[in-house]
Amino acid sequence: MISTSVSMNARCADVLGRTPIGATRPVAFDRQSTRTGAWEKCPVKLLRHSGQRHSCTAIRSLTSRAEDVTTKMLNDDAVRRQSTRTTLRMGLPSKGRMAEDTKKLLTDSALTVKKPNPRQYVGTIPQIPELEVWFQRATDVVRKLSQGDLDLGIVGHDMFAELADNDPNLVIVHDALNFGQCKLALGIPMSGKFLNIESLDALRDMPEWTADTPLRVVTGYHNVARRYFAEKGFEHVVLLSADGALEAAPAMGSADIILDLSEGILVANRKALLERPGLLEVVHELIERFDAHLKAEMYYSVTVNMKGNSPEEIATNFMAAKLAGLSGPTIAKVYNKDDEVYKAQTYAATICVCKKELYSAIKTLQKIGARDVLVLPMTYIFDEEPQRWTDLVQSLDLEQASEIPAASLN
Repeated sequence: MISTSVSMNARCADVLGRTPIGATRPVAFDRQSTRTGAWEKCPVKLLRHSGQRHSCTAIRSLTSRAEDVTTKMLNDDAVRRQSTRTTLRMGLPSKGRMAEDTKKLLTDSALTVKKPNPRQYVGTIPQIPELEVWFQRATDVVRKLSQGDLDLGIVGHDMFAELADNDPNLVIVHDALNFGQCKLALGIPMSGKFLNIESLDALRDMPEWTADTPLRVVTGYHNVARRYFAEKGFEHVVLLSADGALEAAPAMGSADIILDLSEGILVANRKALLERPGLLEVVHELIERFDAHLKAEMYYSVTVNMKGNSPEEIATNFMAAKLAGLSGPTIAKVYNKDDEVYKAQTYAATICVCKKELYSAIKTLQKIGARDVLVLPMTYIFDEEPQRWTDLVQSLDLEQASEIPAASLN
């Protein structure tokens, strides 16, 4: 009896998320399923005896009820804390490359993060004194945004997609902060059966993938990966987890490929945006600062001297060479002092040039008579109104500025 009891408990424990005893290959459990008690991917051989099946079913039922009660308590507590809090809070990553990139973005956007003590988790931004900065683990930033403990947060898109899981109460305010990798990436070995695989379709159609020998994918983002492979028509896929570097798993033979992604985004709590005074104003400023800096990072300011009979002639030459900059060249007279006689036949023309097109633009300018070429970095390019702000206002059903709380427009 003791032996039977231990075996049954072990098997039930396996059903609740641990590696199934006696399984011949890893099994990917569905987080959504664990919350509802529908353990669709539990191996049938773990539930061979009727008594064990009922015991495991009972444990699953109790677990589901306990999770429901816990979730309700957490939600109620979050609502209480959110209603009594008067400060605005933004969560930032506390460590790692994402933390370093976030700090650099804020600094480049003329926002200084100050933390009185390196061991503290709360800081301030003097340029936005009404905003507190909380340094958290990336996973905690997403969870606390969802619960309402944070109003804003900068996280990786990978972590957000995995943990938020289409939470309607979370709004992506800025979807491209220009750090991290900006795409989902599949890494496959460069030898063996993958030697001639050059496309996603080729990977999907490999005859090796069957119900008994599925494609083994190691990733830290199971929700994202599950949706991705379903959309791409993969039928036989098993998702695995790994600690440390994912790249080692295929080399060790424990997985076939890896899936990874990362991109910095700014996320907000929808309810806080609509109800917390002053938050929309802060979000508007952050969007403007980030967009102005990120747009300027793409360009150089180029100024040249050119001979001509009039500013219109110079402008015509620039337009004909397709060097109009953002809206068109800025042209001014250059006065050369020669024996106290000023000549107005030289003009200075300034345009913005995309960084990746700089050299070709300079060669074109030289062909149309440009000389004394000056190239300067740009710090900010402010638009009349950021498109992301307009999109956010519309997504919140605040179609007119008059609908935005007055405290957010001061």
